[in-house]
Amino acid sequence: MISIKVPPLGESITEATVSRWLKNEGDAVAIGETLVELETDKITVEVPALNAGVLTKRLKQEGDVVQLAETLAELDETAKGAAAPAKPAAAAAPAAPAAAAAPAADLRTAPSAARLAAEQGVDLNSVAGTGRGGVISKPDVIAAAEAAANKPAAAAPPAAPASPVPPVVNAVQSRPSGTRETREKMTTRRKRIAENLLQAQHATAHLTTFNEIDMSVVSAFRERMKEKVEKEEGVKLSFMPFFAKAACMALKAYPIVNAQLDGDSVIYKHYVNLGIAVASDAGLVVPNVKDADQLGMIGFSKAMNAVAKRARDGKLTMDDLTGGTFTITNGGVFGSLISTPIINYPQVAILGLHKTQDRPIAVNGQVVIRPMMYVALSYDHRIIDGQQAVLFLVKVKELMEDPTAMLLDG
Repeated sequence: MISIKVPPLGESITEATVSRWLKNEGDAVAIGETLVELETDKITVEVPALNAGVLTKRLKQEGDVVQLAETLAELDETAKGAAAPAKPAAAAAPAAPAAAAAPAADLRTAPSAARLAAEQGVDLNSVAGTGRGGVISKPDVIAAAEAAANKPAAAAPPAAPASPVPPVVNAVQSRPSGTRETREKMTTRRKRIAENLLQAQHATAHLTTFNEIDMSVVSAFRERMKEKVEKEEGVKLSFMPFFAKAACMALKAYPIVNAQLDGDSVIYKHYVNLGIAVASDAGLVVPNVKDADQLGMIGFSKAMNAVAKRARDGKLTMDDLTGGTFTITNGGVFGSLISTPIINYPQVAILGLHKTQDRPIAVNGQVVIRPMMYVALSYDHRIIDGQQAVLFLVKVKELMEDPTAMLLDG
């Protein structure tokens, strides 16, 4: 009998929640097949079978909190029929009418990935598995579906939503008819997010300062260059690389905003690992781009896109999620006009971006209509004085309104 235990979950993570069992008691499993998914506060971990056998007993239920190295289940590698699951039962039968071709008999696929492939019409024979032993996982199917959707000649999938519906909305939409209230247990990630936000509020002297930016010049430059950049570099030119560059230059001018408090000492970071808040179905995550201050706008854009894709696909590593020194969050993509972002503790400041909106402003004594954006800097007043916070935000404003300096900066 083999014990299936909670695997290493990453730096400083000691517990997880059993998110979903993919195998039932009595099921035969092949080497590399995913038995259960565990959810931590940062990433989802698939626990595979390291030996072929039969799952004899599940010791934990969905929703249970488990500790590092705790036993999840027992697997009998000597049970009769242990090697059977490597081949689908209907492999020899004629293929049923479907959007995707039947997978090869020796193709190892997680059940969750197989279900998603069937729903999305993805041919599993064309999907490269990145799981242990080459097993095709759900993120592999998601990546294949996205790649197919981005091909110019590919037909658009019928009635597929443009973006994932937030889990709260899904819960409301799927409630039983006539039900006035529903109760849903918080996930490990949601609980940890709540704990971290409370810690940031309680452990820091939280204060926010605001300013507004005339986005005319940057908008015109982006409009002029976005087609060229996408054609030559393969990335869409968003506003985030401009703000990232402006923030890195402002952090160089005011290094206390990129520092960290450790007891009665201040640690100055002479590099910028720039965190970008990413909202996903599983909750908020803040992966960071390492040494962002050493990257040009195109380089940062590529690095940011790569880490954002890993976040959406559930493939973030602990390196992606640790070591950040400063964070930018963009509520504007959801339509937020103004907000007070909460510091990503133990960092000491966070820059909040918002919706760009045409507003009347006074320019040289004349009222004109300009695309304006409110920006907010929340900071830890214990080590950052109001003057430094305001000057930092003014620096960002100046660079965005006249980007010549940061476009020329290496």
